[in-house]
Amino acid sequence: MSLSRTATPAEVAKRTNVRYLILALIFIITTLNYADRATLSVTGSAMRAEFGLDAIRMGYIFSAFSWAYVLSQVPAGWILDRFGARRVYAVSIFLWSLFTLLQGAIGVLGSAGAAVVGLFVLRFAMGVAEAPAFPANAKVVASWFPTKERGTASAIFNSAQYFAAVVFTPLMAWVTHAYGWHHVYTVMGAAGLLLACAWIKFMKNPADHPGVNRQELEHIEAGGGVVNGHQRAARAERKGANWAIVRQLLRSRMLVGVYLAQYCINVLTYFFLTWFPIYLVQARHMTILKAGFVASLPAVCGFLGGVLGGVASDAFIRAGRSLTVARKVPIVGGMLLSSCIVGCNYVGSDWIVVALMSLAFFGKGLGALGWAVIADTAPKEAIGLSGSIFNMFGNVAGIVTPIVIGYLVATSGSFNGALAFVGVNAIVTVFSYLVIVKDIKRVELKGA
Repeated sequence: MSLSRTATPAEVAKRTNVRYLILALIFIITTLNYADRATLSVTGSAMRAEFGLDAIRMGYIFSAFSWAYVLSQVPAGWILDRFGARRVYAVSIFLWSLFTLLQGAIGVLGSAGAAVVGLFVLRFAMGVAEAPAFPANAKVVASWFPTKERGTASAIFNSAQYFAAVVFTPLMAWVTHAYGWHHVYTVMGAAGLLLACAWIKFMKNPADHPGVNRQELEHIEAGGGVVNGHQRAARAERKGANWAIVRQLLRSRMLVGVYLAQYCINVLTYFFLTWFPIYLVQARHMTILKAGFVASLPAVCGFLGGVLGGVASDAFIRAGRSLTVARKVPIVGGMLLSSCIVGCNYVGSDWIVVALMSLAFFGKGLGALGWAVIADTAPKEAIGLSGSIFNMFGNVAGIVTPIVIGYLVATSGSFNGALAFVGVNAIVTVFSYLVIVKDIKRVELKGA
């Protein structure tokens, strides 16, 4: 039976909407994912005082997660394409939550040096465990959503990083203030173990999900959704999806431009996840508790910008604009706004700093459509692998950003150079999409 025809109005009225429940589930999981990454930024000031850590050492500990996360991306993509998002994501959530839980116990190692090594190892292990998360999100969105809904869906799950800061940064700051930093890791780790169980229970491919009716399945596939994505990917794996595919992807000028842009966008992300609360405490002289609540304000703006970017992009498509225009306009406009973060170096009032940070993160959210672009452009035979390569390049910023900022702060005694570094990367993103990336379209693999 062909699934390519357009549903009648009566059939649309009967169409199920299970895809939105799946989107809600990956949004919740991604919120916890980012909250777990940010635990160290919230507890970092208290841990620095307890273990006597300087800025450079903290920079390396912050980067431990990203070293593992980047190195694990390509293997994670192959595993996703071979075994599917349902099983791989469940194991991923369970393991990263377990490693988060264990970080609360590093004090039992005795000396400060042993505790630092233990923390580095656990953050590294957490990076390995989280590697499949975002490629799995992209794989799920490519399977469950037609093209005209994919920008919004990708923007919503990507905006979970800001929602995590809105909800969990104040919560973790309060727990640190009231009960001590150790309990932050206990709460977050336990929540993740419960979510792993929820994922394995409710997640299936569209074609296999008992709650999806024929009308919804037709709607998804007719609009470009890969409803049997795992089975297709598995066949591609058996036919030899290997380094030849990686080489083809890396030879695409369009994808190289997208990779570079994602690296630059993630510089802003990792500044927010690592040094931003410490910036508020050290440079703006706020208490840990106040910094936790203040940090949530730019996060609210980032969340709103993220959702708006996806909605606007899909609206362009429905209005008849090309996919290239629909994706590039929010990205370029948003990253131009993000460059205003440099203005924080030239103002003294805390409320102006917060306003500029909020505008910068609104712009960052508006322009964070990279995962929608990957869902639009990845070869259908290797969606997991394509997403992993994209994520690998993007998260090199997680290695570079905390270390560079650590050195800049240690050598200059201020955050001025750090904020300039972040602002320049926003401008490079604009250059990448305007000059390097040409038409945005799906890559066709040769010999696949």
